[in-house]
Amino acid sequence: MAALPLGFLLVILQALLCFSDDVKLKPKPASKPVRLFTEEDLKNYNGHDEGKPVYMAVKGVVFDVSKGKEFYGKGAPYNALAGKDCTRAVAKMSLDPEDLTHDTTGLTEEQLQSLESVFKDTYKAKYPIVGYTARRILNEDGSPNKDFKPEDQPNFSIKDEF
Repeated sequence: MAALPLGFLLVILQALLCFSDDVKLKPKPASKPVRLFTEEDLKNYNGHDEGKPVYMAVKGVVFDVSKGKEFYGKGAPYNALAGKDCTRAVAKMSLDPEDLTHDTTGLTEEQLQSLESVFKDTYKAKYPIVGYTARRILNEDGSPNKDFKPEDQPNFSIKDEF
């Protein structure tokens, strides 16, 4: 008598295994897909609109710094960095309006090392990546930069953005 239920279970198990190829489970994506930001797009996330997240870019990587609104939000001490690629300012530890740019021309080796350290140990460690600046992945003529390596977001693909 005990063999009947065991046999019945084996038949059901075999049926499930036969049909399992037809059933494909889709994994839930871990986070929102990243996107491409123009300078104009990024300006919309400068912390002045309470209903929007606060974004800033360093080295062309756009971070959601909303959880640090006390630093980057409207009226906060580092709000000048929000809504733009402020790579030079981060490297120089500066809030000078002339430094609020992506341009790293003329930075010293020490400033470049500081930039790399802050980029890796502060921004990449604390804040989610939501995208890249167009300047980072496009050439001057608008064509894709073949040297772009999305090391900061393993699931990012240039193909997905165009």
